Amino acid sequence: MSLLEETAVFLAAAVIAVPLFRRLGFGSVLGYLAAGVVIGPYGLGLISNVDNILHFAEIGVVLLLFIIGLELQPSRLWILRHHVFGLGTAQVVACAVPLGLAAWWLGLHPIGAGIAGVGLALSSTAFVLQLLAERGQLTAQHGRMAFAVLLFQDLAVLPLLAAMPLLAAGGAGLHPAALLLNASTTLGVLAAIVIGGHYLLRPVLRTVAAARTQEIFTATALLVVIGSALAVEAVGLNMGLGAFLAGLLLADSEFRHELEANIEPFKGLLLGLFFIAVGMSANLELVLGHPGRVLGLAAGLLALKSGVVFTLARLWGQPPRTASALAAALPQGGEFGFVLFTAAVLRGVIAQGTADLLIAVVTVSMAATPLLVLFNERVLWSRFDRSAGRPYDEVPDEHAPVIVAGFGRFGQVVGRMLRLAHIPFTALEANPSQVDFVRRFGTRIYYGDPARLDLLRAAGTDRARAFVLAIDDVESSVRVAETVRGHFPHLPVYARARNRQHAHRLMDLGARVIVRETFESSLNLSEQLLIGLGWKVADAREAAVRFREHDERLLARQYAVRHDEQAVIQSARDAAAELEGIFEADELRRRGRDDPGSEAG
Repeated sequence: MSLLEETAVFLAAAVIAVPLFRRLGFGSVLGYLAAGVVIGPYGLGLISNVDNILHFAEIGVVLLLFIIGLELQPSRLWILRHHVFGLGTAQVVACAVPLGLAAWWLGLHPIGAGIAGVGLALSSTAFVLQLLAERGQLTAQHGRMAFAVLLFQDLAVLPLLAAMPLLAAGGAGLHPAALLLNASTTLGVLAAIVIGGHYLLRPVLRTVAAARTQEIFTATALLVVIGSALAVEAVGLNMGLGAFLAGLLLADSEFRHELEANIEPFKGLLLGLFFIAVGMSANLELVLGHPGRVLGLAAGLLALKSGVVFTLARLWGQPPRTASALAAALPQGGEFGFVLFTAAVLRGVIAQGTADLLIAVVTVSMAATPLLVLFNERVLWSRFDRSAGRPYDEVPDEHAPVIVAGFGRFGQVVGRMLRLAHIPFTALEANPSQVDFVRRFGTRIYYGDPARLDLLRAAGTDRARAFVLAIDDVESSVRVAETVRGHFPHLPVYARARNRQHAHRLMDLGARVIVRETFESSLNLSEQLLIGLGWKVADAREAAVRFREHDERLLARQYAVRHDEQAVIQSARDAAAELEGIFEADELRRRGRDDPGSEAG
């Protein structure tokens, strides 16, 4: 089969499998894997040169790490250092030791068992990051922790590969001079990438960008990634490390977003090809010939690593919800396991049959990971959200004058202002993970659903002077407002609204002050924009005030006719014309003020 025909097979398999699996809720990664199994040598046999394709497709992982480096500024990486070297080290050691002992107990000699334990302890960077990215969880707490652990694993595999010849020789190949030379060469290459990237990359990119040729800029971006990857590979390091360093060095540059936009299409296609190649490499004959053995070992691997990661996350102070999400993301074996097991076979440390079994176990564990993530999100999270069966936290009788319902990003700002004004408040939050997170910063916050009357009474709502409704979810917000209106009708409610419709529903329930979150922030941005375009600060501020006052009147008018869609539409048109007239009058007044002579003339 020609290269063009193979390309058509890959594209057709991806186009069919990925949308189908995403529609079923399994995610694109499992779709790529299934496509690889079907077209691979153990399926329909349409593609046979799996090793070459897998090696080429690793460029997708390289591009992924480059983009991660672009998005991870050095300051953020420094913040993650405790998770990278603390949690990362603990995860690898705590997983590798029992896995290695189990391999030894099953018959492998100590060195082979150690390699098997470490190889199985490593997770799949590509799989995990793609799964988290699909769910928008890379910036969540468990997403950041998963990245930190994976980064440490990527670093940890490098000395393991370097030590493989010594393990094969039983220590006879240990030459201090050679080790020192290799270490010096490695550090020199890394230093060259860091220094060269800092002083050369930006000037080169500026020069290329000045040519205003988009395809050349894209070619330069690819050259930077592949060049840095090849440089570190030349000294025996993983290609992804070089790409990650290059991205990290450009994270604060003015080219960050353009580089990401240019690399993203190549990354997506090649990463998909990598997953397909992993699926093709699955030895179905081994799985079907010994299903109990392969599936049993894979299940044991998933159970052990999930348990270890969950326990470590809890020891690191994470709430159960975050710990379970991390445990569901990291239990599989990874692509570096393929590399270690193959290198061990070449060095005679592990037999080929053992390596095939380990690779089959890793592949099955990868395929099971999206299912574990779904199970965690749909079953375990709901159980953790019940907060171990307690109805709500016990609130001390403090008689705080303000109750804040919802303590996310909006409620926290309100709380900080009240604290600065020395006004006590009681914060109520229905998300136990948020409660546990905020408490780590010393804030007094209580778990429970603010819509529950017993919790509101326990919090002293009947004695409060103000109720702040800062809940993000519209239906939950309205439900709390209904409870407060029905049982504490004289308590003023200061409410946050997501949009006009939400504001109208809160107005129905008698909320006194309603702040539309996107309205205020967009109006503030518009004011700054006018100043940036040359308006005087006072004029821009006056325009914003007029717009706010006009929109508040419009909100009240539309509230009166909110059940008549045509009347709402007509009121919006009338208000737009009215506002345009106001701004034209203001413009004439400003011109007359700035140029009195023109008015006199």
